[in-house]
Amino acid sequence: MQVPKNSIYTVSRLNGEVRQLLEGQLGKIWLSGEISNFSAPASGHWYLTLKDSQSQIRCAMFKGRNGAVSFRPQNGQQVIVHGGISVYEPRGDYQLLLDAMLPAGDGLLAQQYEALKLKLASEGLFAATTKRPLPAHVQRIGVITSPTGAAIRDVLNVLKRRDPSLEVIIYPTAVQGTGADKEIIRAIELANQRLEVDVLLLTRGGGSLEDLWCFNSEALAHAIYNSALTVVSAVGHEVDTTIADYVADVRAPTPSAGAELLSQDQDYKRQRLSALLARLGQGWRHYRLSKAERLARLQARLDRQDPKRALERQMQRVDELALRLEAALERKLAHATLTLERLGARLSRQSPAQKLALARQRLGYLDNRLHDAMADGLADAKQRLAANAHRLESVSPLATLSRGYSITKDSEGRVLEQAQDGAVGELIHSRLRQGTLVSRIEAIDPEANSNG
Repeated sequence: MQVPKNSIYTVSRLNGEVRQLLEGQLGKIWLSGEISNFSAPASGHWYLTLKDSQSQIRCAMFKGRNGAVSFRPQNGQQVIVHGGISVYEPRGDYQLLLDAMLPAGDGLLAQQYEALKLKLASEGLFAATTKRPLPAHVQRIGVITSPTGAAIRDVLNVLKRRDPSLEVIIYPTAVQGTGADKEIIRAIELANQRLEVDVLLLTRGGGSLEDLWCFNSEALAHAIYNSALTVVSAVGHEVDTTIADYVADVRAPTPSAGAELLSQDQDYKRQRLSALLARLGQGWRHYRLSKAERLARLQARLDRQDPKRALERQMQRVDELALRLEAALERKLAHATLTLERLGARLSRQSPAQKLALARQRLGYLDNRLHDAMADGLADAKQRLAANAHRLESVSPLATLSRGYSITKDSEGRVLEQAQDGAVGELIHSRLRQGTLVSRIEAIDPEANSNG
C-alpha cells in the first residue's frame, strides 16, 4: 500500500499537535487532589503527582509561579490547584502546568466562591441592565434576617430615628449554618406572594467567609434575581462581599447603611446619590469582571503561543536529566564502595601480623629507653635549676633589702638614684625587706655621701 509521504507523522510532531489540542480545548481549570512524589530540584521548579482514589496526573510548577505559594507542599497534603493541561513532548506524557496552589481546607470555599461568581456573571445575573431601581416612595419595608441578631436592632433603630412613619415587616430566617439559604429563599418567595411590602432588605452582621456562606448559594442568587420586589443586600461589614450582593438590585455596606438607604428624610438626595454611586460601583465591578474574563481568554491564547512554554519544557527536560545523572552517580559510588570493601577484605587476609608483633616489641623497648633518658635528663635539669636559683637569689634586690638596704621611689613609681631626683614636699615610698615606708621630703642635701 502506498502511503503519502506528507501524511506520515513523526513522534515529535504527534506530541506537539496533541499538546496544542489539549491546551486549546480545555484552557485553565481548578483541580483538587492529594500530593505525592513531590520534588524540588536546585532549579527552583516543583514537580509532583496529584491523585485521588482512582487516578493521578503529573504536575509541574515553575519557579516564576511557585514563588507566590504561601506554604511548602508536602506529600499526602490535600490541595486545590489551578493550571492548564499540556503535554511534555519528550516523554509523551500529558501534565498540568500549575499557576496557583491553595490548601484544600483554606482554599475550597474561596475557590467555590470565585467559580460560582464567574458562572453567574456569564449567565447575566450580575448585569446592571437587569437591576430594579429603588421605589420612589417607600412606605413598608420587608426585612429578611434573624429576629434575634444585632442586625435587626440596628435596622430598627435607624428607621425609628430617620423616619418613624415607615412600617416594617420582619420575615424571620436563619442567617448562618446548614439550610439557612433555603429559609432565606422561602422568605423571598413568601414576600413575593403576599406583595405586602415595597422593598426587601436582606441583612445580617459581619462574619467569616464560612459564616456568610449561605449568602453565596446559587439557588439564593436565582431567587433574588427572579424576585418581583426590589432587593437590597446589606450583608456583613463593608469589606464583606457575597454573591447575594452582586445579584441584589442594590448593595449596602452594612445593615445600618441599608436602613438609611431605604429611609427618606432631609438627607434623601444624599442617600439617592449614595445609591447611584453604589450602582455605579456595582456596574464597574461587573465591567471589570467581564474585562477580566476577556483578558483571561486572551491570556490563555497567548500562553498557547508563548515561547516561554517551550523554554519551560526544556527546563523540565534538564531537571529530568539532572535527576537521572544524580541517580547514575549514586549507583557508581555504591559500586566503588563495594569494590573498596572487597579489596579491604583481601588486604586484611594478607596482613603481616608477625612483623607487626616484632615492631610492637621493639617499640616497647624503645619506649622504656626513652622513659629512662627523660628521667635522667629531668634530674640534671632540676640540679641546674637549683644552682641557677641560688646564684640568682644572691644577686636579687630582695637579698639586698634583707641586709638593711631600701629602694626609694617617687609618687609616680620611678626609682630615686640621687638626692636631687626628689623635690621638697614630695611623698616618697621606701621598700624595705618587709613593708614600705611613706615619707615626705623636708630637705635635700646633695653633697652628703651614703655614709653620712
